[in-house]
Amino acid sequence: MTRTERAVVIGGGIGGLTAAAALHRRGLHVTVLERAPSLQPVGAGISLSPNALRALDVIGLGDPIRDLAAWQGDGGVRTPGGRWLSRSSARAAAERFGGPLVLLHRATLIDHLAAQLPPDTVRTAADARLVDPGDENWPARVRTPDGELAADLVVAADGLRSAVRGTLFPRHPGPVYSGFTTWRLLIPVPGVDFASHETWGRGRIWGTHPLKDGRVYAYAAAVTPAGGHAADERAELLHRYGDWHDPIPAVLAAARPEDVLRHDVHHIAEPLPAFHRGRVALLGDAAHAMPPTLGQGGNQAVEDAIVLAHHHDDLGAYTAARLPRTTAVARQAVRIARLNLMTGRVGTAVRDTAIAGLSKVRPALFLRGFDGIADWRPPQPPYASEHTQVG
Repeated sequence: MTRTERAVVIGGGIGGLTAAAALHRRGLHVTVLERAPSLQPVGAGISLSPNALRALDVIGLGDPIRDLAAWQGDGGVRTPGGRWLSRSSARAAAERFGGPLVLLHRATLIDHLAAQLPPDTVRTAADARLVDPGDENWPARVRTPDGELAADLVVAADGLRSAVRGTLFPRHPGPVYSGFTTWRLLIPVPGVDFASHETWGRGRIWGTHPLKDGRVYAYAAAVTPAGGHAADERAELLHRYGDWHDPIPAVLAAARPEDVLRHDVHHIAEPLPAFHRGRVALLGDAAHAMPPTLGQGGNQAVEDAIVLAHHHDDLGAYTAARLPRTTAVARQAVRIARLNLMTGRVGTAVRDTAIAGLSKVRPALFLRGFDGIADWRPPQPPYASEHTQVG
């Protein structure tokens, strides 16, 4: 009788649960260890581009998520005074990349991923520590409050401050401050009609996007020293963005202080030498945390998970497939952050003029920035969904 391989996933976020679902489909016995008391993430939206949706197709979730999510793309980039610098089209994006860009609540995606797993797969309030990464001759070992688990594969999806990454690569410098902080809101804003937009100012940006359930997902970012917090973050947003164009004042008027989430942004500036060691594989922010300026952090974690399941018995192939791609995407996200969070008056004016001019000549200017990213396909079928066809 063939022995069933065992996988232990440390971290129950989007990347960890996607990996767990994909490995379960491959026939592995999977245990997910999540430190938090529940799987429910803090209230925020997540944008999924066609590359991640095709990855989710592999585990049968692409179409359900497309059906639940709002299509993105009808809108564009504006100035704080409301002038459009660039317009975009959801249909044009879908045609270019073979499927839509969509937006939904993170909790919705988490719930659907968790539903792919057998009962009792996920253990919450389970603090896990890697004791031994193992090698080809013996299993990896993970210590939990209930004892040690031996595993043929350990998936480290334990986020930006990954303890497993520190154990595998103790000399790596880890994440660095990206130079800006972010705020997020997910709230109902009755009676407000608007087009999706991202607004670029001097050292500040704001984005407003409708969800399919009628709520509004809004986010902001500003160049500021690390570690800052206000007693009332809604008041801080009013101070920074209250005089920007509609619907930003209406969103802020509808928000309560407790609706606003604030987090400094960090990224891994120096790529890791590998995404694996022994029988342990890193994925998502634990492997390649990046600024959110391309909206690819969660998308790349989903890609990682599907590719890892494909190469679960050859982690060298996993590193070879993922390290160059995620390094390139992370570097592009850093470049975009420098562009849309410019602080100089002259540089900002030149940027805005260039974007407006180029957008008239090349309407698909911003879509081109996703070439090589959103058109990615997973290494195994199925990756063609009837919903990805535009016609």
